[in-house]
Amino acid sequence: MRALFAAVLICFSALASGASASEADFLKSIEGQWTGGGKVLTKLGGQNVNVSCSMQSDANSSRFSMDGTCRAMVVVSRSFKADVQASGASYSGNYVGASGKPSRLAGSRQGNTISLDVTWANEIYGDKAARMTIQKVGENGLRIRTIDRDPESGKSIITTQLDLQRS
Repeated sequence: MRALFAAVLICFSALASGASASEADFLKSIEGQWTGGGKVLTKLGGQNVNVSCSMQSDANSSRFSMDGTCRAMVVVSRSFKADVQASGASYSGNYVGASGKPSRLAGSRQGNTISLDVTWANEIYGDKAARMTIQKVGENGLRIRTIDRDPESGKSIITTQLDLQRS
């Protein structure tokens, strides 16, 4: 019985350390300087605005941060920052966007995508809730999306999509 218990304990320890190493590897893979562009929806029912962006992402085995700027029409510039802590495959942290106020992030990673529930500091598009995904695309690509719900139709709408490449 003790031998079985010891074997089970060793297996769980190996799985836990493997998951931790896997998370660290994933986080390190999104570290670096990124540039690219995408589209931002400024209001429900409005037009998407094309943006060009640059971002620095730093990471260690249990945390990553993003610090970026997007520009539209050459004259309008908006900064964004995120600081996210990983505990196993669970993630939590803060995001600061155009409002300048910190919004809460909480979620998990599955495969190459971190999926986060966002609780905005201010009401946006009729509520304070949205989703954010940070997806590793191939070796040198990163896609960041925010997805909100249209309060009238209940349908999900992509309010931001940035497609970035490692510089």
